[in-house]
Amino acid sequence: MALFKRRTVGKPGEWFYCLEHGTVEEGPQCRAADRLGPYGTREEAEHAMETAHERNVEWETDPKWHDGAGRGKSGSNEA
Repeated sequence: MALFKRRTVGKPGEWFYCLEHGTVEEGPQCRAADRLGPYGTREEAEHAMETAHERNVEWETDPKWHDGAGRGKSGSNEA
């Protein structure tokens, strides 16, 4: 008996965006590596790519995630 069962049937109201097919699906229909989610609504899943892009831009411009950015300005060499 397997320790972890692969969930093949989705829950009602659980939405995903499939990267491979470019479609919204209710429940996990495609493999996990090919989907974003879960989202609470179909509309949220439809905007998954925009949401991911916005989050990437936030991360790329967040100075606390870039080591070395801003170091040395205060004269401190603390790690």
